[in-house]
Amino acid sequence: MEFELTQTKIKFLEEKANHIRQLIIEMLATAGSGHPAGALGMADIFAAFYFYILNHDPTNPNWPDRDRLVLSNGHICPAYYAAMALAGYFPVEELKTLRQINSRLQGHPHRTSLPGLETTSGPLGEGISQAIGIALAGRLDRKKYQIYCLTSDGEHQEGNTWEAVMFAAKNKINNFTVVIDRNNIQIDGSTEEVMPLEPLRQKYESFGWAVLEVDGNNIRTFIESINEAKAISEKPTVIIAYTVPGKDVSFMEKDFHWHGQAPKPDQAAAALKELRTLAEKIRRED
Repeated sequence: MEFELTQTKIKFLEEKANHIRQLIIEMLATAGSGHPAGALGMADIFAAFYFYILNHDPTNPNWPDRDRLVLSNGHICPAYYAAMALAGYFPVEELKTLRQINSRLQGHPHRTSLPGLETTSGPLGEGISQAIGIALAGRLDRKKYQIYCLTSDGEHQEGNTWEAVMFAAKNKINNFTVVIDRNNIQIDGSTEEVMPLEPLRQKYESFGWAVLEVDGNNIRTFIESINEAKAISEKPTVIIAYTVPGKDVSFMEKDFHWHGQAPKPDQAAAALKELRTLAEKIRRED
C-alpha cells in the first residue's frame, strides 16, 4: 500500500491513530474490562500498518498475496480491532460488542471469528513461532508477501520466545519482521522489576538477528524502520519500538495499573475529552 510519505499523509495517519485511541476507550468503557495501556501505546503502529505499510485488501481478506500481520500479545486487541474496522474489515459499530457473549470481538483474537485475522492469540510467547510458520510457508510457495509479528516486551520472559528467536536465525527467516512493544510495563509493574529484559538489543544480536530501535509513537520514523528492515535480507530483523503505555491519556501514561484495568465512565469521559482536544489540534496543524 506504500506511496509517498508526505506530511499530509503523516497527518492523516496521526488522525487515524487518534481515532483508534478514542475507539479503544469507548470499547473498554462499554465492556467494563480489558487492557488500555498497551492498546493506546500501539495505536500509532496499528495506524501505520493498516493505512500505509500493509499490502492488503479488506474486501478480499483471504487474498493469497496479502501481507500478514500476526498479533502475539493478544490482550491489546482493542487497537487491532479498531484499526481493522476503520480499514473496512467489518463495521465500526460492531466494536461496541467487545467482550460480550457471542461477539466476534473477544478479549483475545480468534482467527475464524473475523475476516482478516491471521492467528488466534492469547497464551503469550507464541506469536513469533506462528509468524515463522507463515514465513516458511511463503518461502516454500515462492511468495513475495511480508510477515510482521507484533509482540510485547513482557513476552520475552517466556522461554518459547527465545526458542523461536534461535530457530529464525538458524534458518535465516528473512521475509518477516518482529516488532517489540517496548513499553516497559506488565501487569505487576515494571518489566525490569518483575524480570529484567535488558540488554534486549544485545540479546537479539547475540542470537544472530539484525536489530533496529525506534520511537514507536513517531509514525514517520517507525515507517522508515520498517522500510529499513525490508532491505535486510541476510538475517531476521527485530524492531524494538519504544512506546508510551496509555499514550495521549495523561492519567494513564506510564502507569502499569492501566495494563489490565478498564476506565470507569467518568475516567472514559476525561480520556475522550483529552483525545478529542488532541484530534482538533492535529486537524489545525499545517
